[in-house]
Amino acid sequence: MCCSVGFARSLGLALLPLALCCILANLLLLFPMGEISYIQQDRLASYIWYFGGLGGGGLLMLFPAVVFITLGKCSCCWNESLMMCGSVLAAAVGMVGSGYCFIMSGFALVQGPQCFTSYGWSYPFADQGGRYLLQPETWSRCLQPVHIVEWNVTLLCVLLGLAVLEFIICLLQLGNGLVNAVCRPCCYKQEYSLNA
Repeated sequence: MCCSVGFARSLGLALLPLALCCILANLLLLFPMGEISYIQQDRLASYIWYFGGLGGGGLLMLFPAVVFITLGKCSCCWNESLMMCGSVLAAAVGMVGSGYCFIMSGFALVQGPQCFTSYGWSYPFADQGGRYLLQPETWSRCLQPVHIVEWNVTLLCVLLGLAVLEFIICLLQLGNGLVNAVCRPCCYKQEYSLNA
């Protein structure tokens, strides 16, 4: 049991910086090039307002991180199987959060940024299905905010990567918790029967 609890704690410690990075990346998306004027004028891409990084990959991910880190600290009130079942539930919540972050970041990446073009404020890449990502020469269509395409692509790709890492970590704990919740009581019964 000690190994599985130690493993869960290390996974929780790995989730904390990932969650904080998701929050930071989403906050940076709200302020292109550090300017607040675009958020005040509602000139941000629509999917950024779904807060995939802030909510899903960030705040929601703090729940499983805290559960994994504090696992086993309260041995007086939970038996080992129930404790691991709680970590399985927390891992499932984390998988939902990272999935939400991944999906919203993917949609925002495919849609492209809202920017000022020669035709006014629009989504110049929305009808391309993400093909603009492979055509950097078309990014100059966006006149304002300056370098908004690079800004969004970089931060959204970071969010996609972080969401994948968070999902893998939660999936590892889901497997760890299920194996320990199901198999641990059986192992103890076998030990007692051998000692008797």
